[in-house]
Amino acid sequence: MLDLLVIGAGLTGLFAAYTAARAGLRVRVVAKGMGATHWHAGTIDVLGYLPGQERAWVADWTQAVAELPAAHPYRLLGVEAMGTALDEFQKLSVEVGLPYGRAGVGGQNQLLVSPVGAGRPVYLAPMAQQAGNLADERPLLIVGLSGMQDFYPALIAENLQKQGHRARSVTVALDLPKGQANSPLQVARLLDLPTAQERLVEAVAGVDAAGERLGLPAVLGLHNHCRLIAQLEEASGGGTIFEIPTLPPSVPGMRLDAALRARLDELGARIEMGMEAREVQAVDRRIQWVETETSSRPLRHRAQNYLLASGGILGGGIRGDHSGRVLETVFDLPLTVPQERSQWLRPLFLDGRGHPIFQGGVAVDAQCRPLDAAGLPVYENLWAAGAILAHTDPIRERSREGVAIALGYAAARQIAECSGDV
Repeated sequence: MLDLLVIGAGLTGLFAAYTAARAGLRVRVVAKGMGATHWHAGTIDVLGYLPGQERAWVADWTQAVAELPAAHPYRLLGVEAMGTALDEFQKLSVEVGLPYGRAGVGGQNQLLVSPVGAGRPVYLAPMAQQAGNLADERPLLIVGLSGMQDFYPALIAENLQKQGHRARSVTVALDLPKGQANSPLQVARLLDLPTAQERLVEAVAGVDAAGERLGLPAVLGLHNHCRLIAQLEEASGGGTIFEIPTLPPSVPGMRLDAALRARLDELGARIEMGMEAREVQAVDRRIQWVETETSSRPLRHRAQNYLLASGGILGGGIRGDHSGRVLETVFDLPLTVPQERSQWLRPLFLDGRGHPIFQGGVAVDAQCRPLDAAGLPVYENLWAAGAILAHTDPIRERSREGVAIALGYAAARQIAECSGDV
């Protein structure tokens, strides 16, 4: 029998599975589809903005956590536990050959260039994005690729200029296939080919960029992008190259996803996709099995422990219907979301208080166990982590990846302790 069944294959589920497998547990991950890694920027955003204070970004999240509501998942864990989880992730990133770096000591955030030229507060970033730190006063040259969709170098440079940064733009030819969409993913796959890499190196070599940092779209290959960056820096005469995230699909996020999956495979943890959890059997407050739909027939998974990492309302872990009912889709856990449709959203789309539908979720205790209305664990062998948790608004807070890593790690450690493997 499995020690742990993880439901969800986003960053939460994969990092929790890694933590548990590394502790010696027999782990399996099941999921309906890919997680949010395929559409976030590939960075680790821990806490970029405090609720209601979106005009001022958080410089140091270790200082700002104390200002969050008492029920926020970060407050339940505490800064020290969060730091331990993030350190473990950073060590893992080095292990898998995709090293992530930070801006400075403690919990300092760095402002990196967003897809539209704004500054986005980030705690950990892949090395390919590090040189885009806006605290660096060197001028920026935003380089676009002719024919590529969803990347607008002139707009990025203009918005950077409005914020007081020295920036300009240029577009180079890569001879992208005509008649195709040339999305970021398609261009990244093309740039895994030596011939396309050579054409890009030649194009960048022809750009006059003395003393400038060159920001290119984050499409410099799905594999071995660090080598291509080194070639581009040499071609530019020693300039610094960095990637700017694009609209989804996210190539940096896909690199991270692939690296985590490869590490889990090395540890013997299975990941099974196309399996939507639909039915549960529980006896005396203990889950006996979870049944998933497959392409042929339902399959039952039996484990000692279960971790719910299925995402929130945007990830499909929570759904609402026309009657106004909101439910958690696997275990039908109690939710803090209003059960009247008229209360899901506020009248103003950009209301500074956010929207209840995105702030609600599954309430948990400090051990990441889902709670009922009386504040007691619903099941003895169930944990929950990630975007499905209540009392946080990860997209507005810029905390989605931090919540995934910190809570996924904490839940996996609790499960390992219950299993006697820690």
